[in-house]
Amino acid sequence: MNKVMLVGRLTRDPELRSLPSGKAVATFSIATNEFRGGNGERTEYHACVAWDRLAEICGQFLSKGQLVDIEGRLQTRQWDDAGKRHWKTEVVVASLEMLSGRSKKEYAKEAQAVAEGEEAAPAAIAANGAAESDLEAVVAM
Repeated sequence: MNKVMLVGRLTRDPELRSLPSGKAVATFSIATNEFRGGNGERTEYHACVAWDRLAEICGQFLSKGQLVDIEGRLQTRQWDDAGKRHWKTEVVVASLEMLSGRSKKEYAKEAQAVAEGEEAAPAAIAANGAAESDLEAVVAM
């Protein structure tokens, strides 16, 4: 059985790419901590890759520092580069759960959109010569 279950924090924003075939792939890494008795803690870093719709979701909603729960499988790839053999072991993500909620940049985008929406509505109404009561009706909607 090849199954991996990890809970950790993203060390960087996911990198979302699209292959020539149109398939989406997201790569990112997470850090996990192992707490030891008197010796403190030990941090491990895990390379992760997500495919298709899950990759798109990772690229859209995940950001550095978020706490995630990942389930998947280990996969080791090898390739030759200028006569030198390289190996990479990564977690192929099958499912992902965001444990820390939305990221800070999502809240910032939402706040900015709300602020821009509030500024744009009065300006548009004032340009049309609408009365203040009309503005209240628009806000109430």
